[in-house]
Amino acid sequence: MKGAGAVIVAAGAGRRFGGEKAFAPLAGRPLVEWSLAAFEAHPLVEAVVLVLPEEGKGASVRGAYSKLAAVVAGGPERQDSVERGFARLDPAGSDLVLVHDGARPLVSAALIGRVIEAARRHGAAVPVAPLADTIKEVEGGRVVRTLDRTRLGAAQTPQGFAAAVLARALAKAREEGFRGTDEAGLVERYGGGVAAVDGDERNIKVTTRLDLKIAEALCHEYRPGV
Repeated sequence: MKGAGAVIVAAGAGRRFGGEKAFAPLAGRPLVEWSLAAFEAHPLVEAVVLVLPEEGKGASVRGAYSKLAAVVAGGPERQDSVERGFARLDPAGSDLVLVHDGARPLVSAALIGRVIEAARRHGAAVPVAPLADTIKEVEGGRVVRTLDRTRLGAAQTPQGFAAAVLARALAKAREEGFRGTDEAGLVERYGGGVAAVDGDERNIKVTTRLDLKIAEALCHEYRPGV
């Protein structure tokens, strides 16, 4: 069985963060390197492609991670960045692809394993975390209705796909000029089934400076290979 390839996407402008996040310090280590270390340590991951705002920004990580196959520059939007990273994975080496937000530094080995297992079985898988808050649908400044949160969940990454499934979804979206918010949504749009696996409440996304402080508090009990 071939190993999984991973595309770590860290090419965003970081507008809400106040600047590029990829190399913001988290407990003395650049933010994106926490994700790199997690996939490097996982025995089922064979290769990693890192997508950054500029290819040259990867100089500090080249040679530091044995599974890092390429560093590529991202595109105008996330979907473009995923396509560019995916194109650099060797199809002969990876028949399963994981797409991960570089802004989720505390991804666990257990979560990576759950996604790989489900994606191999179903063709596509996404980790989903339960919602703690009551969710309101709002229109024109007024609450339209209260949604049943027991049927809702927050999507996380890594999201896993059979390489052929992801390739088809990206190609169809490009043909139609459609922009999705995540790759699982593209697969859903074009008729593919997506399995849901348990997410991880520690697998937070660093979007603002406050998120970075929360991650700092959590990372002291985190070990990449666990």
